[in-house]
Amino acid sequence: MANSPAPALTLFEDEEPLLHEWVRSSTIKAGLARRARIVLLAADGVANTRIAELTGSSVVTVLKWRSRYEECGIAGLGDDQRSGRPKQHDHFDIVTTTLMPPPKKYGVTHWSSRLLGKHVGVGNATVARAWREYGIQPWKAETFKFSTDPELEAKVTDVIGLYLAPPENAVVLSVDEKSQIQALDRTAPLLPMRMGDAEKRTHDYHRHGTSTLFAALEVATGQVTGAVKPRHRRQEFLSFLRQIDRAYPGQELHLVMDNYATHKTPEVRAWLDEHPRFHVHFTPTSGSWLNLVEVWFGIIDRRAIKRGVFTSVKDLNKKIREFITGWNKRKHPFVWTKTPEQVLAKAKPKPTSETRH
Repeated sequence: MANSPAPALTLFEDEEPLLHEWVRSSTIKAGLARRARIVLLAADGVANTRIAELTGSSVVTVLKWRSRYEECGIAGLGDDQRSGRPKQHDHFDIVTTTLMPPPKKYGVTHWSSRLLGKHVGVGNATVARAWREYGIQPWKAETFKFSTDPELEAKVTDVIGLYLAPPENAVVLSVDEKSQIQALDRTAPLLPMRMGDAEKRTHDYHRHGTSTLFAALEVATGQVTGAVKPRHRRQEFLSFLRQIDRAYPGQELHLVMDNYATHKTPEVRAWLDEHPRFHVHFTPTSGSWLNLVEVWFGIIDRRAIKRGVFTSVKDLNKKIREFITGWNKRKHPFVWTKTPEQVLAKAKPKPTSETRH
Protein backbone atom coordinates (compact mmCIF):
# COMPACT_ATOMS: atom_id res chain seq x y z
CA MET A 1 0.00 0.00 0.00
CA ALA A 2 1.36 3.46 -0.90
CA ASN A 3 2.39 5.80 1.92
CA SER A 4 -0.55 7.97 3.00
CA PRO A 5 -0.22 11.56 4.24
CA ALA A 6 0.05 12.06 7.99
CA PRO A 7 -3.25 12.91 9.67
CA ALA A 8 -4.10 16.61 10.02
CA LEU A 9 -2.51 18.23 13.06
CA THR A 10 -4.98 19.30 15.74
CA LEU A 11 -4.37 22.88 16.89
CA PHE A 12 -4.59 23.89 20.52
CA GLU A 13 -7.62 26.00 21.39
CA ASP A 14 -7.30 29.75 20.59
CA GLU A 15 -3.79 29.39 19.14
CA GLU A 16 -4.69 29.49 15.43
CA PRO A 17 -5.11 33.34 15.25
CA LEU A 18 -1.67 33.82 16.84
CA LEU A 19 -0.08 31.38 14.40
CA HIS A 20 -1.58 33.30 11.47
CA GLU A 21 -0.31 36.55 13.02
CA TRP A 22 3.23 35.12 13.21
CA VAL A 23 3.11 34.12 9.57
CA ARG A 24 2.03 37.62 8.45
CA SER A 25 4.36 39.54 10.79
CA SER A 26 7.32 41.42 9.30
CA THR A 27 9.05 41.90 12.67
CA ILE A 28 9.02 38.39 14.15
CA LYS A 29 12.04 36.14 13.62
CA ALA A 30 11.96 34.33 10.28
CA GLY A 31 12.42 30.96 12.00
CA LEU A 32 9.31 31.41 14.15
CA ALA A 33 7.27 32.50 11.13
CA ARG A 34 8.39 29.37 9.21
CA ARG A 35 7.51 27.09 12.12
CA ALA A 36 4.06 28.66 12.44
CA ARG A 37 3.48 28.08 8.71
CA ILE A 38 4.56 24.44 9.03
CA VAL A 39 2.04 23.92 11.84
CA LEU A 40 -0.79 25.63 9.93
CA LEU A 41 -0.12 23.60 6.77
CA ALA A 42 -0.01 20.43 8.88
CA ALA A 43 -3.35 21.40 10.42
CA ASP A 44 -4.77 21.68 6.89
CA GLY A 45 -3.73 18.06 6.22
CA VAL A 46 -0.94 18.89 3.75
CA ALA A 47 1.57 16.06 3.31
CA ASN A 48 4.90 16.46 5.09
CA THR A 49 6.90 16.33 1.84
CA ARG A 50 4.72 19.09 0.36
CA ILE A 51 5.09 21.19 3.54
CA ALA A 52 8.87 20.83 3.24
CA GLU A 53 8.72 22.09 -0.36
CA LEU A 54 6.44 25.04 0.48
CA THR A 55 8.50 26.21 3.46
CA GLY A 56 12.00 25.49 2.12
CA SER A 57 12.65 22.99 4.91
CA SER A 58 13.55 19.30 5.14
CA VAL A 59 11.02 16.60 5.98
CA VAL A 60 12.97 15.95 9.20
CA THR A 61 12.46 19.62 10.20
CA VAL A 62 8.74 19.39 9.44
CA LEU A 63 8.40 16.25 11.56
CA LYS A 64 10.33 17.93 14.40
CA TRP A 65 8.05 20.97 14.62
CA ARG A 66 4.87 18.90 14.20
CA SER A 67 5.98 16.78 17.13
CA ARG A 68 7.00 19.79 19.24
CA TYR A 69 3.64 21.46 18.65
CA GLU A 70 1.71 18.30 19.51
CA GLU A 71 3.56 18.11 22.83
CA CYS A 72 3.67 21.78 23.94
CA GLY A 73 1.59 23.90 21.58
CA ILE A 74 2.97 27.31 20.59
CA ALA A 75 5.39 27.19 23.52
CA GLY A 76 7.13 24.28 21.81
CA LEU A 77 8.00 26.37 18.74
CA GLY A 78 10.62 28.44 20.58
CA ASP A 79 14.39 27.93 20.28
CA ASP A 80 16.03 25.25 22.37
CA GLN A 81 18.28 26.35 25.23
CA ARG A 82 21.72 26.16 23.66
CA SER A 83 24.57 24.43 25.42
CA GLY A 84 27.74 26.22 26.39
CA ARG A 85 29.31 28.11 29.25
CA PRO A 86 26.57 29.61 31.45
CA LYS A 87 26.38 33.36 31.73
CA GLN A 88 28.45 34.44 34.73
CA HIS A 89 27.56 38.14 34.95
CA ASP A 90 24.11 39.52 34.45
CA HIS A 91 23.99 42.81 32.54
CA PHE A 92 22.01 44.36 35.39
CA ASP A 93 24.85 43.62 37.81
CA ILE A 94 27.34 45.27 35.43
CA VAL A 95 25.14 48.36 35.12
CA THR A 96 24.66 48.52 38.90
CA THR A 97 28.44 48.59 39.36
CA THR A 98 28.74 51.22 36.62
CA LEU A 99 26.39 53.54 38.49
CA MET A 100 28.65 53.46 41.57
CA PRO A 101 31.80 55.65 41.69
CA PRO A 102 34.99 53.75 40.87
CA PRO A 103 37.11 52.82 43.91
CA LYS A 104 39.69 55.41 44.92
CA LYS A 105 42.52 53.02 44.09
CA TYR A 106 41.85 53.58 40.38
CA GLY A 107 42.11 57.37 40.63
CA VAL A 108 39.47 57.98 37.92
CA THR A 109 36.18 59.87 37.85
CA HIS A 110 34.19 57.34 35.82
CA TRP A 111 34.41 53.84 34.43
CA SER A 112 35.76 52.81 31.06
CA SER A 113 34.61 49.51 29.58
CA ARG A 114 38.08 47.99 29.95
CA LEU A 115 38.56 49.14 33.53
CA LEU A 116 35.11 47.94 34.59
CA GLY A 117 35.59 44.66 32.72
CA LYS A 118 38.82 44.06 34.61
CA HIS A 119 37.13 45.04 37.88
CA VAL A 120 34.21 42.59 37.56
CA GLY A 121 36.07 39.89 35.62
CA VAL A 122 34.46 40.08 32.17
CA GLY A 123 35.55 41.28 28.77
CA ASN A 124 35.13 44.91 27.78
CA ALA A 125 32.80 43.82 24.94
CA THR A 126 30.41 42.34 27.53
CA VAL A 127 30.48 45.63 29.45
CA ALA A 128 29.78 47.56 26.24
CA ARG A 129 26.78 45.32 25.45
CA ALA A 130 25.37 45.86 28.94
CA TRP A 131 25.75 49.62 28.59
CA ARG A 132 23.99 49.60 25.22
CA GLU A 133 21.15 47.48 26.59
CA TYR A 134 20.48 49.88 29.47
CA GLY A 135 21.39 53.11 27.68
CA ILE A 136 24.34 53.86 29.98
CA GLN A 137 27.03 56.30 28.75
CA PRO A 138 29.67 56.81 31.49
CA TRP A 139 31.92 58.83 29.17
CA LYS A 140 29.23 61.47 28.63
CA ALA A 141 28.47 64.32 31.04
CA GLU A 142 26.03 67.22 30.71
CA THR A 143 25.44 70.40 32.70
CA PHE A 144 22.28 71.79 34.22
CA LYS A 145 21.29 74.92 36.08
CA PHE A 146 18.10 75.86 37.87
CA SER A 147 17.07 79.42 38.52
CA THR A 148 16.96 80.40 42.19
CA ASP A 149 15.10 83.64 41.48
CA PRO A 150 12.26 84.05 44.05
CA GLU A 151 10.24 85.80 41.31
CA LEU A 152 10.84 83.05 38.76
CA GLU A 153 7.16 82.40 38.02
CA ALA A 154 6.24 86.05 37.69
CA LYS A 155 9.18 86.88 35.42
CA VAL A 156 8.70 83.86 33.17
CA THR A 157 4.99 84.65 32.82
CA ASP A 158 5.76 88.32 32.12
CA VAL A 159 8.41 87.74 29.44
CA ILE A 160 6.61 84.90 27.66
CA GLY A 161 3.39 86.90 27.82
CA LEU A 162 5.16 89.63 25.83
CA TYR A 163 6.23 87.10 23.21
CA LEU A 164 2.86 85.36 22.87
CA ALA A 165 0.60 88.41 23.21
CA PRO A 166 2.53 91.67 22.71
CA PRO A 167 0.77 94.90 23.71
CA GLU A 168 -1.04 96.70 20.90
CA ASN A 169 0.82 99.55 19.19
CA ALA A 170 4.01 98.62 21.02
CA VAL A 171 7.33 97.04 19.99
CA VAL A 172 8.92 94.16 21.92
CA LEU A 173 12.73 94.29 21.77
CA SER A 174 15.05 91.60 23.05
CA VAL A 175 18.21 93.42 24.18
CA ASP A 176 21.63 92.14 25.21
CA GLU A 177 25.34 92.37 24.47
CA LYS A 178 27.77 89.77 23.13
CA SER A 179 31.09 90.63 24.73
CA GLN A 180 34.68 89.51 24.19
CA ILE A 181 34.32 88.80 20.48
CA GLN A 182 37.88 88.07 19.38
CA ALA A 183 39.42 89.42 16.20
CA LEU A 184 41.38 86.32 15.20
CA ASP A 185 43.66 86.23 12.18
CA ARG A 186 45.08 82.91 10.96
CA THR A 187 48.83 82.59 10.53
CA ALA A 188 48.40 81.36 6.93
CA PRO A 189 45.75 81.92 4.25
CA LEU A 190 42.69 79.66 4.25
CA LEU A 191 42.58 76.72 1.87
CA PRO A 192 39.17 77.07 0.20
CA MET A 193 36.57 74.33 -0.02
CA ARG A 194 36.90 72.07 -3.08
CA MET A 195 34.96 69.16 -4.49
CA GLY A 196 35.29 66.37 -1.95
CA ASP A 197 37.42 68.49 0.40
CA ALA A 198 36.37 70.82 3.22
CA GLU A 199 37.74 74.30 3.86
CA LYS A 200 40.96 74.20 5.89
CA ARG A 201 42.63 76.68 8.19
CA THR A 202 45.68 76.72 10.39
CA HIS A 203 45.26 75.71 14.00
CA ASP A 204 47.23 78.71 15.29
CA TYR A 205 46.21 82.36 15.00
CA HIS A 206 47.04 85.96 15.94
CA ARG A 207 44.82 87.86 18.37
CA HIS A 208 44.14 91.47 17.44
CA GLY A 209 41.87 92.43 20.35
CA THR A 210 38.18 92.12 21.22
CA SER A 211 34.92 93.91 20.57
CA THR A 212 31.44 93.96 22.09
CA LEU A 213 28.23 93.74 20.06
CA PHE A 214 25.10 95.38 21.47
CA ALA A 215 21.90 94.18 19.78
CA ALA A 216 18.16 94.82 20.03
CA LEU A 217 16.06 92.17 18.26
CA GLU A 218 12.54 93.18 17.25
CA VAL A 219 10.75 89.94 18.00
CA ALA A 220 7.79 90.49 15.65
CA THR A 221 9.91 91.10 12.53
CA GLY A 222 13.47 89.94 13.29
CA GLN A 223 14.86 93.43 12.60
CA VAL A 224 18.13 93.98 14.50
CA THR A 225 19.46 97.28 15.75
CA GLY A 226 23.14 96.78 16.51
CA ALA A 227 26.22 98.64 17.65
CA VAL A 228 29.82 97.56 18.19
CA LYS A 229 31.71 99.05 21.12
CA PRO A 230 35.17 98.53 22.59
CA ARG A 231 33.76 97.72 26.04
CA HIS A 232 30.44 96.95 27.73
CA ARG A 233 30.14 99.40 30.61
CA ARG A 234 27.17 101.58 31.56
CA GLN A 235 28.46 104.33 29.22
CA GLU A 236 28.29 102.04 26.19
CA PHE A 237 24.92 100.66 27.24
CA LEU A 238 23.46 104.16 27.69
CA SER A 239 24.77 105.08 24.26
CA PHE A 240 23.00 102.02 22.82
CA LEU A 241 19.74 102.93 24.58
CA ARG A 242 19.91 106.35 22.90
CA GLN A 243 20.45 104.59 19.57
CA ILE A 244 17.28 102.53 20.18
CA ASP A 245 15.47 105.73 21.12
CA ARG A 246 16.37 107.23 17.73
CA ALA A 247 15.54 104.04 15.83
CA TYR A 248 11.97 103.87 17.24
CA PRO A 249 10.83 107.49 17.66
CA GLY A 250 7.60 107.98 19.59
CA GLN A 251 6.79 104.25 19.93
CA GLU A 252 6.08 102.34 23.12
CA LEU A 253 9.02 99.98 23.65
CA HIS A 254 9.12 96.87 25.85
CA LEU A 255 12.71 95.77 26.44
CA VAL A 256 13.50 92.20 27.54
CA MET A 257 16.90 92.17 29.29
CA ASP A 258 18.89 89.94 31.61
CA ASN A 259 20.17 90.86 35.07
CA TYR A 260 23.65 91.99 34.08
CA ALA A 261 24.78 94.71 36.51
CA THR A 262 25.29 97.27 33.72
CA HIS A 263 21.55 97.14 32.97
CA LYS A 264 20.69 98.25 36.52
CA THR A 265 23.15 101.03 37.36
CA PRO A 266 21.73 104.28 38.83
CA GLU A 267 22.61 106.13 35.59
CA VAL A 268 20.69 103.62 33.48
CA ARG A 269 17.70 103.66 35.86
CA ALA A 270 17.65 107.45 35.78
CA TRP A 271 17.72 107.49 31.98
CA LEU A 272 14.84 105.00 31.81
CA ASP A 273 12.84 107.08 34.29
CA GLU A 274 13.29 110.07 31.97
CA HIS A 275 11.99 108.02 29.02
CA PRO A 276 8.70 106.52 30.21
CA ARG A 277 7.94 104.94 26.83
CA PHE A 278 10.71 102.41 27.64
CA HIS A 279 9.34 99.50 29.71
CA VAL A 280 11.95 97.03 30.98
CA HIS A 281 11.18 93.34 31.64
CA PHE A 282 13.98 91.39 33.31
CA THR A 283 14.48 87.67 32.73
CA PRO A 284 14.87 85.50 35.87
CA THR A 285 18.29 85.00 37.43
CA SER A 286 20.12 82.31 35.44
CA GLY A 287 17.34 82.54 32.87
CA SER A 288 18.93 84.51 30.03
CA TRP A 289 17.81 81.69 27.68
CA LEU A 290 14.41 83.43 27.78
CA ASN A 291 15.97 86.33 25.87
CA LEU A 292 15.40 85.67 22.17
CA VAL A 293 18.35 87.81 21.09
CA GLU A 294 20.53 84.98 22.41
CA VAL A 295 19.22 82.88 19.52
CA TRP A 296 20.28 85.59 17.09
CA PHE A 297 23.73 85.78 18.73
CA GLY A 298 24.09 82.09 17.96
CA ILE A 299 23.23 82.76 14.32
CA ILE A 300 25.78 85.55 13.84
CA ASP A 301 28.42 83.49 15.66
CA ARG A 302 27.95 80.53 13.32
CA ARG A 303 27.51 82.52 10.11
CA ALA A 304 29.98 85.38 10.44
CA ILE A 305 32.29 85.14 13.48
CA LYS A 306 33.34 81.58 14.23
CA ARG A 307 34.86 80.91 10.80
CA GLY A 308 35.79 84.51 10.07
CA VAL A 309 39.30 85.87 9.61
CA PHE A 310 39.84 89.38 10.99
CA THR A 311 43.02 91.36 10.53
CA SER A 312 42.06 93.93 13.21
CA VAL A 313 39.25 94.94 15.55
CA LYS A 314 38.23 97.50 12.94
CA ASP A 315 37.93 94.72 10.38
CA LEU A 316 35.89 92.62 12.84
CA ASN A 317 33.50 95.50 13.52
CA LYS A 318 33.10 96.15 9.81
CA LYS A 319 32.15 92.56 9.09
CA ILE A 320 29.70 92.46 11.99
CA ARG A 321 27.96 95.56 10.61
CA GLU A 322 27.88 93.97 7.16
CA PHE A 323 26.21 90.88 8.59
CA ILE A 324 23.58 92.98 10.38
CA THR A 325 22.82 94.89 7.17
CA GLY A 326 22.47 91.66 5.22
CA TRP A 327 20.38 90.07 7.98
CA ASN A 328 17.89 92.95 8.05
CA LYS A 329 17.27 92.48 4.31
CA ARG A 330 16.31 88.81 4.79
CA LYS A 331 15.02 88.98 8.37
CA HIS A 332 12.19 86.84 9.72
CA PRO A 333 10.07 86.89 12.88
CA PHE A 334 11.20 85.00 15.97
CA VAL A 335 8.20 82.94 17.10
CA TRP A 336 7.95 81.73 20.70
CA THR A 337 5.74 78.63 21.04
CA LYS A 338 5.95 77.43 24.68
CA THR A 339 3.48 78.59 27.31
CA PRO A 340 4.69 79.79 30.73
CA GLU A 341 3.36 76.59 32.30
CA GLN A 342 5.38 74.42 29.92
CA VAL A 343 8.55 76.41 30.58
CA LEU A 344 8.10 76.41 34.35
CA ALA A 345 7.55 72.65 34.35
CA LYS A 346 11.09 72.25 32.98
CA ALA A 347 12.71 75.21 34.74
CA LYS A 348 11.87 74.07 38.26
CA PRO A 349 13.99 71.37 39.95
CA LYS A 350 12.30 67.99 39.88
CA PRO A 351 12.05 65.81 42.99
CA THR A 352 14.08 62.63 42.88
CA SER A 353 13.97 59.40 44.84
CA GLU A 354 17.75 59.11 44.74
CA THR A 355 19.44 60.48 47.86
CA ARG A 356 23.17 61.11 47.66
CA HIS A 357 25.27 62.06 50.70
